[in-house]
Amino acid sequence: MYALVEIKGKQYKAVKGETLKVDLFGEEVGTTLECDKVMLLSDGEKSVVGQPYVSGASVRLSLGEAVKGRKIRVFKYKRRKKYRLTQGHRQQYSLLTVEDIQGNI
Repeated sequence: MYALVEIKGKQYKAVKGETLKVDLFGEEVGTTLECDKVMLLSDGEKSVVGQPYVSGASVRLSLGEAVKGRKIRVFKYKRRKKYRLTQGHRQQYSLLTVEDIQGNI
């Protein structure tokens, strides 16, 4: 059984026992979150699609540690103007573990 959920404006496929890498949450590690923005429920044979969300469906998530993504270098350059600018960025993510998917198919 899996569900498509909306977390912080982005869509993720949630399968029980798997880990999702989502944008950073500012809460403590080990917190249990309840996501009721389920857009699709499926068990492999039957599927329920929401309009926009499936009523009565929810996904229980456990908040894990915060991790950083890979380093991205941004290099700006204008020829013949002596303009060079290098910036770096590392996106921070939270790891969410799917504990349970509830809903009627």
